[in-house]
Amino acid sequence: MAEIVELQKNSANWVNVVDDIVRIEKKIFPKHESLARSFDEELRKKNSGLLYAQLGEDIAGYVMYSWPSSLSACITKLAVKENYRGQGHGEKLLEAAVQKCRTRNVHRISLHVDPTRTAAMQLYKKLGFQVDTLVEGYYSSDRNAYRMYLDFDME
Repeated sequence: MAEIVELQKNSANWVNVVDDIVRIEKKIFPKHESLARSFDEELRKKNSGLLYAQLGEDIAGYVMYSWPSSLSACITKLAVKENYRGQGHGEKLLEAAVQKCRTRNVHRISLHVDPTRTAAMQLYKKLGFQVDTLVEGYYSSDRNAYRMYLDFDME
């Protein structure tokens, strides 16, 4: 199983990791949904983080998250290379990101997902995310998204 690694902002391997992730991003997401051109900029924002699944020298996938406020966090990207899908890497990445967000004591984590991405929908539901609403035209004029959320009980 892959090791889940947090990308540190001052990491010596920053450039290599970001380059690998940008390649995955370009391959998986349509151009207008890809953060490939602004990835470095996104990651340098102080309220964001990235975890990646490392298998030997290879990156199997990654998850980006942010916490725009003290109450909420957002999973902004989750991607696993095709040849590594169905092996639990996406689940491990998502669980690790949820834990990172929980350490910030947020009340809710939200995300958006294309309803046609069945495997992604199943994964999010398995980890407790619930469908909030359908957002029409979220990805493009003819592609909608479900906004999903995971709430935490606050003691």
